[in-house]
Amino acid sequence: MKILNDEQCSLFKTFVENHDFFIIAGHKEPDGDCISCCIGMANLIEQFGKPYQLLSAGPFKRTEIKKYASRFSNTLDFMTQAERDKTGLIIVDCSELSRLGDIDGDIKGFDTFIIDHHKTADASWATCIIDPSAPAACLLVQQLYERLAGKMDTQTARQLFFGLSTDTGHFRFLAEDSAETFKSAARLVEAGANPRRIYDEMSGGKPFSTRKLLAIMLSRTERYYNNKLCVTYETMEDTKKFGAEGRDSDALYSLLLSVEGVEAVLFVRQETENSCTAGFRSRDSVDVSAIAAKFGGGGHKNASGLSMEGKIDTVIPQILKEFAKVL
Repeated sequence: MKILNDEQCSLFKTFVENHDFFIIAGHKEPDGDCISCCIGMANLIEQFGKPYQLLSAGPFKRTEIKKYASRFSNTLDFMTQAERDKTGLIIVDCSELSRLGDIDGDIKGFDTFIIDHHKTADASWATCIIDPSAPAACLLVQQLYERLAGKMDTQTARQLFFGLSTDTGHFRFLAEDSAETFKSAARLVEAGANPRRIYDEMSGGKPFSTRKLLAIMLSRTERYYNNKLCVTYETMEDTKKFGAEGRDSDALYSLLLSVEGVEAVLFVRQETENSCTAGFRSRDSVDVSAIAAKFGGGGHKNASGLSMEGKIDTVIPQILKEFAKVL
């Protein structure tokens, strides 16, 4: 992870000083890092004494973030043109307006600052801070907060540690080049974050139905390319029977990646009659973001996703053709 330089911090400070109101938004179907970035950024904007609105298209599917849903709106507050001219849009944990999802209101045309860490980020259209080497976007928000506002309050520290923990699998996904990440985590703990309590918050409270669904998806799993790739799926009938709330794909990825010889996992979910989402996880050597990008998706080298038209039995073969080129 790179340390933000003076120019980057000054660029963001100037952006804040030049606007009277802020819209803070993250990607649709938010995760812990996205939500924590938004709230951490809101706390930073408060240090400048300026108002803001937190926007999210949702849905807040993940058990660990449901309690934050009430802090966000999916409808942009009405503004006159004069007010829009003095409003800054801060996008965190993604870099495309389309990834914000269905927001009720005109989100286009605002002066925009992007803070992201995805390898596939493309923010050439806005002012930005993008660092793909950062394992969580929360670490970028943390650095801005520490540089521009000074000592962090306990509530913000806990929130940012939650985001860092969710995006790193409670530090399980970090490699030998993670010293700066652990230094940042240590500062959050010093400010009041409790690692054990936050782990319980992010890993507990799952509905029993998710365990039943997990068993079904494991039983469907097939292996390809000398057993290097595990593939499974969820049908619309599964969703109807077991529910869409609290689904635990993270546990699925973890279990399958722990199998000897497995280098990547593909999980496809039929969302509608004619569209699917797909999630990818991999070990160090397989760049799944490049595969996701082939279908308009993206993300990190070892964790990515996409949405595409089609049904499970046609989507999986298309994606398998791309995996064949790298496995």
